[in-house]
Amino acid sequence: MATIISLGLQKGGVGKSTTAGVLAHLLVRDGSKVLAIDMDSQGNLSELLTDLPSNDFVGKSVFEAIITKQPKDYIYEVNENLHLLPANNYLALFARWLYTKRIGTNDERLPYDGTPYEQVHIMLEEIKDDYDYVVIDTPPALSEQTTNALVASDYVITLFECSKFCYSAIPNFLDSIYAAQERKLNKVEPIGILRTLTDKRRTDAKMFNEIIAGDYPDLVFDTIISRKASTGRLSFYGFEDNHEINDALSQYEDFYKEVLNRMGVSKNE
Repeated sequence: MATIISLGLQKGGVGKSTTAGVLAHLLVRDGSKVLAIDMDSQGNLSELLTDLPSNDFVGKSVFEAIITKQPKDYIYEVNENLHLLPANNYLALFARWLYTKRIGTNDERLPYDGTPYEQVHIMLEEIKDDYDYVVIDTPPALSEQTTNALVASDYVITLFECSKFCYSAIPNFLDSIYAAQERKLNKVEPIGILRTLTDKRRTDAKMFNEIIAGDYPDLVFDTIISRKASTGRLSFYGFEDNHEINDALSQYEDFYKEVLNRMGVSKNE
């Protein structure tokens, strides 16, 4: 049965999609079979892992997988051990479907079992035994997509980019994790806060990173991800045939070890 990990914060530009893609890549590199799920209608994780426009997945995305509860029909195989349920703009209709059971105003009803907040959990029941890990990227909002991802998760990684707006977002996102715990479908533990996109030239970046560590000493990861050109170019070069891949991923290696350690997993397993 897969361990399900979501990454999120209700703010854009904090490195969610890049970190989700890197985590999935490192897990596969070490021998795990991984399903990545893109729950953001921007489709950034989908494009990062496939090097295809997200619109290529219209009609064959995570949205259809959730509605039909036939996820195997919509999985894109990045490689043998990395599979993807991709996203595109049509995922923005997710909330309409949850509350009206229709996609368009005049469309036929598409009913579902369970509550609006457990549809990803129900969908994953069909396939989670096929994987070691499921990694879910969420949108930059406390939306129905985010709530569904949190309710379905075992662990949640919170992203923090050193700024006042990110700092203000952290308590609300943690409250959303604790609300997901109350549904008692999965254990849904906040496994840690990753400080990302740090500009070492800025003194305020150091200040915000220290403040968040002081406020959440048991949650922050020791690893801090700095802004780095090779990491930024992952969205262009991807993970395959990338001549600078080792440099791009080097600062994530310690974070990856911390994640495994907090889940009680030996890197050699």
